[in-house]
Amino acid sequence: MKLSDITASVIEDFKEKRLSQGVRTATINRDLAVLRRMMKLADRKMLINETSFRDVDFLEERKQRRRPHILTFEEEDRMLAVAVPHIRALAVLILETGMRSRREALSLLWRYVDFVNNLICVPDSKTPAGERTIPISDRCKTELLRWRSLLGPEFSPYVFPNMHDPSKPLKDLRRSWARALKDAGLRYFWLYDLRHTLASRLTQAGVSPIFVAQIIGHSSTSILSTYARAIDEYRRDAIHKLENLRHDHVSREERPPKLPNGSVQ
Repeated sequence: MKLSDITASVIEDFKEKRLSQGVRTATINRDLAVLRRMMKLADRKMLINETSFRDVDFLEERKQRRRPHILTFEEEDRMLAVAVPHIRALAVLILETGMRSRREALSLLWRYVDFVNNLICVPDSKTPAGERTIPISDRCKTELLRWRSLLGPEFSPYVFPNMHDPSKPLKDLRRSWARALKDAGLRYFWLYDLRHTLASRLTQAGVSPIFVAQIIGHSSTSILSTYARAIDEYRRDAIHKLENLRHDHVSREERPPKLPNGSVQ
């Protein structure tokens, strides 16, 4: 088929066929984006009279987007109890800081973890807003120190190294992550969902959505430069609120059950 033969009707037929095959709308839209680019270039070079995409709409993706799994505290306890050490340390790190799993957490160097001031520096991220300093909770600090003692402080510059080549970061942990979830009796969900879990918990703890976005690296960098000191203090307060939320949960779990007459066992 020549480019000149690709009409709006042909494109609509393509969309319907792909949908009938069970292909996700996001995948179809990526294919359409490539075709649109080709048609624009052909139009610019006058290989066709005009691009057919003027009469074509992309498919709605939002209804098919996967909802993240927000981990409950009970599910978290079950998962951490059976996870191998590096998965446990990584999970706690993401749950406490909201770091992106691959780009930020797995590539993290020990030199960016400040145990004295309880801070983690993220110098390289997916976006400029992701380049940030994150306060670390006591729990996160304890887990990271435990993990470092297992590795040995001189084993690798990376927090999560490749065990076969410590000069490189760990990249593939799909099996160990899936195993931790299976052993905990949980259905599979992405490691990235731990980041959503933190955002949900901070919101539940009363942290402003603006500062939740700041902590996980999703906000405007202009706010950082204008209100840097205030934001730093609010970040620390946000982590304290998260710790209080967890403490309240643990306290409820440890309370003795009440008898029907109101007395305590």
